[in-house]
Amino acid sequence: MTAPQFPQPDPSPLNRDQTEQLRARQRSRNRALGLLLTALVVLFFAITIVKIGAHSGAAG
Repeated sequence: MTAPQFPQPDPSPLNRDQTEQLRARQRSRNRALGLLLTALVVLFFAITIVKIGAHSGAAG
């Protein structure tokens, strides 16, 4: 059994327009991931505050 053959990347360097397009896609992807991470942090923080509030309210 042989290993699957994957297409090799083009070794030619990118021109200026291609590089700018690539960087723009990377920036866009990074912003989306940053927003997702921020949303998760806010969600976890809110859940923690609610849980702490529920425990302190039930004790008193």
